Amino acid sequence: MPSYTVHEPPDPPADRVDRAESLVFIKEGFSWLAALFAPLWLLAHRLWWPLLGYALVSGLLQLLAQTNALEQRWVALGGFALNLLVGFEADALRRWGLERRGWSIVGTVSGRTAPECERRFFDVWLPSQPIIASPGRSRAPNGGSWRRLGGLIGARS
Repeated sequence: MPSYTVHEPPDPPADRVDRAESLVFIKEGFSWLAALFAPLWLLAHRLWWPLLGYALVSGLLQLLAQTNALEQRWVALGGFALNLLVGFEADALRRWGLERRGWSIVGTVSGRTAPECERRFFDVWLPSQPIIASPGRSRAPNGGSWRRLGGLIGARS
């Protein structure tokens, strides 16, 4: 059963709907994309320090191969092991990156699918959040309020 950690940005919006949209769910477990395309995955998630570490270790492996200190098969095995490590630690790397940027963990959730996990989390989280509309944002068409819209509908009857 998949598990997710839920993260919130450092300055969340006041409105609970906007706040819910800003949350990030990170799945626990192995990431095939991170293992197969490690440098691109690290770059896409803006994980600069892990990307630098990946580049340094890869460069060291290539340097050892060119100086004949290691056979090419050991260099390939080392590269494969490095990509596997990134795949296994992808969720921890993403959590670490978000934490460095000031994000906080709001909770964890488990379920059979990602949508089920989101539903379970929001079923518990949304009722505990205050309902505050963002300033300057109207909820009715043409910039009116629901009361005014209701008055217009009532006047036509």
